[in-house]
Amino acid sequence: MTAPRRLVVEADGGSRGNPGPAGYGACVIDPLDGGTLAEAAEYIGVATNNVAEYKGLIAGLKAVKELFPDTPVEVRVRMDSKLVVEQMSGRWKIKHPDMKPLAAEAAGILPASSVTYEWIPRAQNKHADRLANEAMDAGRRGEQWDPAASTADMETMRTLVLPEPQPPSGPPGDAAAGAAKVRAAMAAARPATAAPRTDPTAVPQVGWGRAADLGAPATLILLRHGETALTPEKRFSGSGGGDPELSETGRHQAACAAEAFAARGTVQEIVSSPLRRCRETAQAVADRLGLEVRIEEGLRETDFGVWEGLTFAEVSERYGADLTTWLASPDAAPTGGGESFAEVAERVSAARDRLVARYAGRTALLVTHVTPIKTLVRLALGAPPESVFRMELSPASVSTVAYYADGNPSLRLLNDTSHLR
Repeated sequence: MTAPRRLVVEADGGSRGNPGPAGYGACVIDPLDGGTLAEAAEYIGVATNNVAEYKGLIAGLKAVKELFPDTPVEVRVRMDSKLVVEQMSGRWKIKHPDMKPLAAEAAGILPASSVTYEWIPRAQNKHADRLANEAMDAGRRGEQWDPAASTADMETMRTLVLPEPQPPSGPPGDAAAGAAKVRAAMAAARPATAAPRTDPTAVPQVGWGRAADLGAPATLILLRHGETALTPEKRFSGSGGGDPELSETGRHQAACAAEAFAARGTVQEIVSSPLRRCRETAQAVADRLGLEVRIEEGLRETDFGVWEGLTFAEVSERYGADLTTWLASPDAAPTGGGESFAEVAERVSAARDRLVARYAGRTALLVTHVTPIKTLVRLALGAPPESVFRMELSPASVSTVAYYADGNPSLRLLNDTSHLR
């Protein structure tokens, strides 16, 4: 029986905006000498980080199958995406509908018993990261990645602890020939020329620099719900636990917000998260303005898993390792199958796109929660995921983002509580 060929796949994906212009990179490595057997990269248009990460994984596994179609293999996949590693290892549930078909495709390329997954820090995934960035840079130029022009490091030796490495099963030259075959096949699958496109990474014009003919924007006024009994105690209160009502203080805050919006006279539509504390806050405003409340599922709060109802200190004491990982990576989910910030960003982005299209040229009040509001602000600013930990949002506070016809947002207000004083 032929001994399996041991290989390493390193894969990465990125999105400049999440969602935004995205690309992936992957390489197949010989663990015996650290040499690169194949590379793959592609600009995939507008997508999220998670989609790009999965696309990179799929490309890496397909490259292995192309290199060694008739040889048993043992593949160690190394990625800096905690989400993909944990989901493909079967330890985390795959909740997002966009991820399920990608995970299924990846799982079907090679026998499940021949593939293992390992999370590595981003600093140890430089080769695949460089390929993904080359692909995104090519997309910015209206092109696709050209393997002949790649400057990704092909010589870096990697330290991999793999048990009892075996020599290649085929005659000398098989790996090199296979690598050439993979590159040729991938190059042939791409169009020789790409249609010109608008530069997706161009700096958006906002404020005084914006063109004058874009018309009225879709203005989303973001109102955090009023206090509940859990708010003063700073307990995790998401969408996976109970559904608390507003406290007496929270009802007063909602009434103050309603009076303020009535005085301004700018709100034309009201949309709410499906959770009770938001619906109650939204209804207080709607009753004052004579408007109806629409429900948008995408505006619900994060599912915090088993952390629901606990304080930060209690989570730190009981689930310290999980909390540390969650704070360090937007792909990490709370203990017990909660939502990662990356998953929340995808959901909120989709809701945002629906609402911006629906309320073009109008002003809509969105009554929602801390994480969705911070996510909308972060995305409007193009800020990194960790910026959500650096924003303060008080109960019943108001923030505002305007979205212009060219797709560029403008943050106009953050955490205003003047109506409560």
